Amino acid sequence: MARTTRSKAASGSAKTPGKASAATTPASSNASRYALSSNAVNPPKIFILPKQATSDARVVSLSNPRYNKPTRYLVCPETGLYEFTRITAPKSTPRSWLIDSSVGLQKEGKPDPSRKPDGDDTEFGAYVAKGAELYLATSIDPVFLLLPALTSDETVKGEGGKKMFVESDDYFDQLSKASRHFSEILRWGTMRQLLEARMAAVCDTVDAGGELMYRFSQEKLLAEMLSKAKRMSKESLPPSMEERFVVKALEAPVLGLKREETTTSTSSASTHKQETTESQSSELTAETTTNKVSDASTAAKSVADEEPTAASSGLKASMQASPEVTRLQRLRVAFSFLCSSYILPSQVSQLKKQLLEQKELVDFGPLDDYLAQVAKLRQEATLSRSMGDYSRKHILDEEEMMDRAEKKRKMEEDEKRKKAGESRGVKNLKKVNTTGMKKMSDFFKKT
Repeated sequence: MARTTRSKAASGSAKTPGKASAATTPASSNASRYALSSNAVNPPKIFILPKQATSDARVVSLSNPRYNKPTRYLVCPETGLYEFTRITAPKSTPRSWLIDSSVGLQKEGKPDPSRKPDGDDTEFGAYVAKGAELYLATSIDPVFLLLPALTSDETVKGEGGKKMFVESDDYFDQLSKASRHFSEILRWGTMRQLLEARMAAVCDTVDAGGELMYRFSQEKLLAEMLSKAKRMSKESLPPSMEERFVVKALEAPVLGLKREETTTSTSSASTHKQETTESQSSELTAETTTNKVSDASTAAKSVADEEPTAASSGLKASMQASPEVTRLQRLRVAFSFLCSSYILPSQVSQLKKQLLEQKELVDFGPLDDYLAQVAKLRQEATLSRSMGDYSRKHILDEEEMMDRAEKKRKMEEDEKRKKAGESRGVKNLKKVNTTGMKKMSDFFKKT
């Protein structure tokens, strides 16, 4: 047997084990020099902070005005308060972050604490975050954080249950009980001035001996919320909100053919098909049966051609919202969004009721009239659609009845054909009374 190149290499390696061990040494040295660490208990997160925030800004925990739960906020003594908005990728498309912490330290000229002084790079300042989440700091009006204390039942009440004028420290003390960080930010003089200025925007004030006193005003809060909603909806809402809450809400049903025309064409089609079937059922031969099937398919095709389609009917929208109605819808959506994000549910119902009563602020009458007409048109479209489904179902029932009659007729013809082919002896045997007689199989049973 001839020796191949592979067999020579195998024999050579078997004779020189020293060379084989030397060849495997580089493979073992190619192992990874970096060891992956275990999952971190508190992994790093990505925050996008505003440029105008100073280095004195701090992340604090304050009570959420909507849910009354501790929530993280960014507080800057010079630029004000910021809330964090969580932005993440959909669950259907998993994403991750690769974070290199050494880049920022190199720009600042600081050494990387993750690198060892001897130059061993067994550890490096990089992280892999499983969730591609980032937190965006956006400005928030401090008046929302003050509302729980301003509308609390703990506020001092006078005669007749009417709230009295109290100092700002009384409201601040209530907020400090809910969050200890609130008392910390009050030490900044600029933050106290900002909170008192925003408190005056929703409160009635009075000067008592050089000390400014505050009392919550529902009318001022409504005017402040309406002003914010107008600024938010001045041009257009975000695309997702605009499509779902404005375009879809104001979209009227599409009108096509009239119901009478559709009913007439359907009834004429069913009558034509019934006449065709009745004329065909009078013929019994195989040749006429074949012709009948072809005629039926031709009739069905002609009926389908006669029925008009939506494209040929010239579909058009029944109503179009005017620019004024669209503006009112945007304003209502923006107002509802602000209330549902920063106001307590009990306070939201009062604000919406008050907004409907005070039509001098904004009149939603044209919007309500348009929505009522759209609701009526949608109801009529639903009823007409259900009637169309009933007529189509009625036609299908007639087709099923005709098919059953055709099958029954074929079965009767088959029975007649079988009876015609039977002999006289078979017919006589069927008339014999076999009651009490044993069958042939009984004579061949095992004993």
